[in-house]
Parts: sequence; C-alpha cells; structure tokens
Amino acid sequence: MNLHKLGRRAAALALGGALMLPAMNAFAATTYTATDNDTFWTLSKKFGVPLASLMNANPKIDPLNIYKGLKIAIPSGTAAKTTTASAAKAAATTTTAATMKAAATTSTAANTVTTASGAVLGYSKAITMKASAYSASIEENPWGAVDYFGNALKLGTIAVDPKVVPLGTKVYIAGYNFAGLPAGGMIATASDAGSAIVGNRIDIFIPDTPANVSEFGFQNVKLYILE
Repeated sequence: MNLHKLGRRAAALALGGALMLPAMNAFAATTYTATDNDTFWTLSKKFGVPLASLMNANPKIDPLNIYKGLKIAIPSGTAAKTTTASAAKAAATTTTAATMKAAATTSTAANTVTTASGAVLGYSKAITMKASAYSASIEENPWGAVDYFGNALKLGTIAVDPKVVPLGTKVYIAGYNFAGLPAGGMIATASDAGSAIVGNRIDIFIPDTPANVSEFGFQNVKLYILE
C-alpha cells in the first residue's frame, strides 16, 4: 500500500526545478568535495548559501546522487548577496500586496475552522485532499526516517506537493477516520514530499507499524492552510 513512498526523495528534483533562478555563472564560486552524507539542503545551511543559489550553480548535478568525491560549486560573495537581495525585494513586494489586500478586505470576516478540542483557527484556504499514510519503515524511507529537511518523522509530519502546499506550511486536517491519529482532526506541518504526492494529495506520517498504517488506505480529507 505504501510502496509509493520509495520515491519520496525524488521530489527533490521537482522542488529543485521550482526553486531554480536565472543562471549566475558570472559570479565567483568555490569548489567543495562532497561526502556521502551531504545534500543540497545541508550544504546550503553549512555554507550559508540560499538553496536556490546552490542548486542553480550546479545544474548538472542530480540532487539524489550526491556522493563522496563529487565536486560541488559553492556560490559566494555577490551571488549569494544578489539572491538574498532578490528574495528581500520579493518579500517586500509580497508584504505590500498582502497589506493592500488586507486593507481592502477589513470588513470581511476571516475564515475560521473549529478544531476537535474547540480551538478556533484562522485559515486562508481550504482544499479537499486525497490522503494516504506512511510509517517510519526502511522500506518506505530508504534515506532514513526523516522528512525532506532531515528532521525526524513525527506525528504531525505530512508529505505534500510543494506546488500546491508550500513546504513549511502549517495546516489543519479534518475528515479522516483512523484510530492512529488524533480524533476529529490534527494540526500538521508540510515538511515532506514524495514523487507520488502530486496535486491535491497528501501523505500523513503515522508512528505505528507498517501493517497498521496500511489500514489507513486512501481517504478524502479537508486540509485548511492556516494563517
């Protein structure tokens, strides 16, 4: 039931493509020799370089095939600053747009959803999703029981299509029926991805045996993107 999780890290390819920016080959870069434990994500943190800049500087390297001895270009100086400046400009533009939108809709009541415990949460969008579930088994997680960012899988971790729900987004999920999950609904974080998780699809991590998790099957749920 959960074999589709075997290709989970292949989502790095699609995500990397979505993050790609115009080439900046004119900027200086240093060369780093990779180890078997390196990923673009860990290297971006290690060298303080935006993930998009790092992947853009190495367009011929397969994100799923970083091995010991591989030469990786690490953007430096102006390259990183330019990307940061662009990100800052984009953030400023987004903030301005959001402020204008908020000003135009101040008279409109915010969307809210009431959780099973009675808490009222504001949300920006509600999406009907087809949900499946996965466990921490090595068969489903050949790179280890961690999410896309390298954090340990835990209750509240879900895999999404980053084009539909950006990674890092907090959500509230309701409408499922499974004893291994909080009754009535749960708050989760979109911190994982998978090659089979495309469009209005999510995969919910459940800390249980593969046999029990497989009983979840496929269910239609409502996902609320929290503000």
